[in-house]
Amino acid sequence: MSEALEITGLRLGYGDLTAVWDVSFTVRTGRICALVGRNGAGKTTLLSGLAGLLPAKAGTVRLHGEDITGRPTHARVKAGLTLVQEGRRIFRSLTVQENLRLGAFAHDARGDELRSLFDEVYERFPALAERRDHASGALSGGQQQMLAIAQALVSRPRVLLIDEPSAGLAPVIVDEVHQAIRRLRDEGLTIVLVEQLIEDVLGGVADDVVMLDGGKVVLDAPADTLSVEDVSSRMELTARA
Repeated sequence: MSEALEITGLRLGYGDLTAVWDVSFTVRTGRICALVGRNGAGKTTLLSGLAGLLPAKAGTVRLHGEDITGRPTHARVKAGLTLVQEGRRIFRSLTVQENLRLGAFAHDARGDELRSLFDEVYERFPALAERRDHASGALSGGQQQMLAIAQALVSRPRVLLIDEPSAGLAPVIVDEVHQAIRRLRDEGLTIVLVEQLIEDVLGGVADDVVMLDGGKVVLDAPADTLSVEDVSSRMELTARA
């Protein structure tokens, strides 16, 4: 199985503060890799660095073998690496379809190509199709999360980064979001997912798990070799250290 993302010795931070220290791991094509760890472990910082929102202090990021370490965010999107940020960062005053149009901006899709992108997304998320002309701020929390993912999908990513998609959602809606993410994986998309719900991560959402603590990788293993108790106890131990 090929490697979609190769992260080697990646160091990230804010000014003089280093938050991610020499992180190295790989994400295989067509799998969901879950990043877990307690609050402040460096998960969101790592996703920001992979997406190009933070410049690397050291190390490399390769997308399907191509070094993208020095590329800005828009160039990474065009290369096939897209981030869905935490907090459902959509434009709430715009309609669903206007949000999707912004997602396609990186590829300058127009005409038949743009309509095809919309059709694909609406087929995948029927609730959005029914509300395509509605203001996005009027959608439910779960629908807004689906729209945030859909907006990323119209950029045609090869690797999708998703930060805390379950945050602030009711359990039944979280399950719907996770099912949608698994379907994307089943269709061949590679996904890096930051998620705090360890039971869900190990209950069928993730294929692989990378745990961060203090900005360093402390666990990297297939999900089916881990238990909730094992991962939770490791997180508790790192919190006490």
